[in-house]
Amino acid sequence: MGRSGVITFKGNPMTLEGDDLAVGAAAPDFKLHYADAGIQTLTLADLKGKPSVISIVPSLDTPTCAIQTKRFNQELGSLGDKIHCVTVSRDLPFAQARFCGAEDVKMRTASDYQTHAFGKDYGVTIEELKLLTRAVFVLDADGKVIYKEIVPEVTNEPDYAAAMAAINSLV
Repeated sequence: MGRSGVITFKGNPMTLEGDDLAVGAAAPDFKLHYADAGIQTLTLADLKGKPSVISIVPSLDTPTCAIQTKRFNQELGSLGDKIHCVTVSRDLPFAQARFCGAEDVKMRTASDYQTHAFGKDYGVTIEELKLLTRAVFVLDADGKVIYKEIVPEVTNEPDYAAAMAAINSLV
């Protein structure tokens, strides 16, 4: 059952599939994929042990998504290996890797292209478009959600300052 009217895309109301993952909840496990000497798997267990930022975008091949990814890459870069940071979209892992190489983005990217389970479990799939909506989750080292933003208008950027405050409170 979708959550209708939660977001808009270019002013048009859209429906989000899945449950509304709450701050304070344990982050659902996931199995995402990325390109590195073939297709590799990224799970929640890979992120545990350090605070994590999960930056979610519809597609890296669009201007706002590229801006969001490059901005988080720049702002989070100063924290080095104190945190995990991953951008998630449904772009193919090879396209994600090409984008990161072309844009000199060091943060990890991972794709929900195979099962679409991440989008459903995190409540971020736009039902009408079958893309992920723009969102940011910050997890503590144990995988608990301590910050969440579902950007109300998909074409707008997230609140970087609030996300950075959340992650900085953990390091």
